[in-house]
This record gives sequence, C-alpha cells and structure tokens, in this order.
Amino acid sequence: MAKHNEDYISFDENGTLITCTKNAEEAAEETRGAGAKKADRAGRSRGERKAQASKPGRTGDAGGSAAEAGSAAGDASGSAAEADAASVRGFKHSGFSPLDTVVSTFGDGVRGARVVIGEAGRAFSLFDPEQARRRKKARRDKRHARTRVAFFRFSYYDVAFKYFVEQVLDADFVALPPATKRTFDLGSRYSSDSVCAPFKHILGDYIEALELGADVLVQFAGPCRLGYYGELQQSILRDLGYEFDMLNFSTVTGKPAADYIKICRAKVNPNVSVPHGARQLLATFKMIEALDEVNDFYLANAGFECEPGSFVRTRDRFFDAMRTCTCERDIVETRNAFLDEFRNLPVDKPARPLRVGIVGEFFTAPDEHSNLQLERKLLDMGVEVHRTVSLTNRALHYNEKNLRASVSDYVTYDMGPTSSLTLAAALKYAQEDFDGVVHVKSSGCTPEIDCMTVLARIASDYRIPVLYLSYDSQTSDTGLDTRLEAFYDMLAMKKERG
Repeated sequence: MAKHNEDYISFDENGTLITCTKNAEEAAEETRGAGAKKADRAGRSRGERKAQASKPGRTGDAGGSAAEAGSAAGDASGSAAEADAASVRGFKHSGFSPLDTVVSTFGDGVRGARVVIGEAGRAFSLFDPEQARRRKKARRDKRHARTRVAFFRFSYYDVAFKYFVEQVLDADFVALPPATKRTFDLGSRYSSDSVCAPFKHILGDYIEALELGADVLVQFAGPCRLGYYGELQQSILRDLGYEFDMLNFSTVTGKPAADYIKICRAKVNPNVSVPHGARQLLATFKMIEALDEVNDFYLANAGFECEPGSFVRTRDRFFDAMRTCTCERDIVETRNAFLDEFRNLPVDKPARPLRVGIVGEFFTAPDEHSNLQLERKLLDMGVEVHRTVSLTNRALHYNEKNLRASVSDYVTYDMGPTSSLTLAAALKYAQEDFDGVVHVKSSGCTPEIDCMTVLARIASDYRIPVLYLSYDSQTSDTGLDTRLEAFYDMLAMKKERG
C-alpha cells in the first residue's frame, strides 16, 4: 500500500482513497505547516554550510572543496524539493499541497473515492462512483425522453395503445393519421403477394410511423401468423434502410412477467416502474373494455339516429376524452358519462329491426379500414349491428374450452386462433333469431377458411343467411356495396314474409 502523509490519508496501489481521518481545515493547516517547517530547515542547513565554508584554517583548495560541497548539498536539497513537487504529476506547486486542494474540496466522507491526476498544470480530483452513477442515469433519462413509440393502426384501439405507451412505458406515443390508399400500397409493394392483407396493412403503418419519427415499433403476439409478423417486418424495414427498435412481445409469449419488464426496459425505457406500470396496465385493460362496451352500444343504435351524424360525433368525442385519461378513475368516469350521453340521444328504432352479426378473423373484422367501412355501410342501411370479435372477447376474457364446448355439436377440436369464437358467435346469433351473419376474413386466412364449412351447417340448421366476405389488395369498395345491398334486400324480404 502506497501512503501519502499517513497521519491522515492513504491510498492503495490502484489509487483508491483508504483513509481520511482529519477534516479539511486540519489537513490543510498541517500540510501548510509541514511545508513551512521543511523550507525553514532547508534554509538553516544551507546557511550553516556556507558559514563553515567561509571559516579560515584550511588551504585554498580545502576552502574551495568545502564551498563545492556546500553547493552540492544545496543542489541536493533543491532536487529533493523538486522531486517532492513532481511526486504529484501535473500539479504546479503554488504554496499549497496538492492534498490541500483535494481535502479542502471534498472534506470528510470520501472513503472509496478514486484520486484522478490530470495533465500537466492540473490539480488533483476525486472520482466519486456514486456521482458517476448519477451522471450516467441523467444521460440515460435524457435518451429516454426522446423515445417515440408507435403501434400499427387497429380499429379504435389506438386510444388504449396511447395510454399504454404514455402511462405504462412512460414514453412518447406517435399518433398515426387515418390510413389512406397509400398506406396499403406501401405495405403491398414490399410484401409477398401470398401474404395475408393484415400483414400489408401493418407494414404500411410501420413505414408511415417511421416517416413520422418513431424510434420504437410495437408488435404484440397474435393468435395466428400475426405472432410471426414482427420479425419478418423488422427484416423488411431494415433492408429498406430504416433505423429503429422493435418491441416484439411475441418473443416473450408464455414467459414470466420479468421477461416482459426486461424487454420493455431494454427497448423503450430503462426506468420503467414496475408497481406503477402494473397499476396502469390494469387500467389499460379497463380502457379496452370501456372502448368495446361503448362501441357495442353505438353499433346497436347508430343506425336509427334521428339526427344524422349525432352518434358518430358523440363517439368521436368519447375517443378524444379517453385520450386525455391518466388513471383508471378517469377511464371509469368518462365511460359512465358518455354511456349516459349515448342513451339520451334520440333514436327511431323499430320494434323488430334487422339484426346482423359480424364474425370472422381477428384483425379484419374489427378494423374499419381493412374491411372497407363494413359496419358504417350496414348502419347507413338501418341495421342493428353486433360484433363479438374484439380485444375484450379475444384477449381479455377468452376461454377456449368453454367456447368449444358451446359448439360441440359441430366441432371437437380447436381449429385455430379465432375459429371457436367465430363459430360460437355465429351459433349464438342463430339461436337468438338474428336475421343474418356476415363472415369477414382476409384472403388466404386458413383458420377462417376452415370455419366456412361449419358455418354452412349452422346456416342450414337454423335457416339463417350467411354472407362471406374475403378481403385482399384487389377488393373494391363498389363491389362490397353491391353485395351488401343485395344481402340487405334478401334479409328485408325474408323478414317481411315472417
């Protein structure tokens, strides 16, 4: 162990401060006093040697030798002083010890600090590990403040996605404008022709999100091939030259909660608070339930509004109000307030309206851009619309065993990601005397293709019409209008005949 003025301070071989037993004032005073005494002793020694050299009694040579010896002694004393000053590299002695600078600056409580010696002309400094950690955290916080996170467009759930990003991840949410034809064209341009339409929609959304400055893209685990899309889309986007991080929850599906926390911290925010995040995650689920509940009321009644556009405007204001929520209490209060407002809107609903249930694929059925405004078109015809497939029913309150039991007369095994929900919902609509069912899927969706033969059996047993709609990049809005109008006319005539 190398020591320096071991009465009050010592260092180890790595330069780490081991002890500091005196306060700053005592250390500085002692250091200055020791320096003054040392200079006084050196001065007296040189004076004595000069006096001895000037005494007579020896030959001139002897006197000369004594003078040379005195000069050599003085040179040695000066060299010792220079060596003492040079013992601290880069510090210019100006009447104070380098240690005086260190101790007077930091005082007591510096055990474990590291002494750092700078370039020539610079004084001692201490490296404080705790201070370094604080600086590193501050830099990390600064990086996090610039993190911009984007989801793909999915129905009205961007409201819940925004809440998740801002309240759970504590990051900035990149809100995407309404999708356009360019969105789907971008996705189709860089996708395989054989891939399903949701892949193309999502890829186009990601490209536009990156153009808006997103740093992180989010892909959650899907019940079908959607769970594999994240890795493939990430590869395509990187080949296009985009720089970003992918928060892909499918990589931790089925793993402990700690893995979800770890990936969120690694990709978005290293300072995610687990207790706060858990509370806000539960609030996010509550928001999803509220969004679906209000939308179900909207679908059941908007087709009979007395004032055109009143339901759409109220729903838009509901979504805007939800975007300002910051806690579960805000969510519940907003839900209750707007449900009351919806109930107070005037409607002219017949006693036996036409009722149509929508079933089908998880992405296309709820997403109005993917299904070309299917729900809006039915509402404009004066139809009471119901849709079972939603995040609430498929993600939050999904029970495959119970659903399959409800359709046990038609299927025995799990047929795919949304197959059991599709068949159970269609059977429920048939048993409740709905006038028709619309089955929605993207082109090439294998699980929903398998459902079609079972739906035909249900339609035959309960004598309920089923309209099959399959969407791809070539589906036209005009063609959809023609098929829906024909379907509506058939249902209306059937209902009139009783």
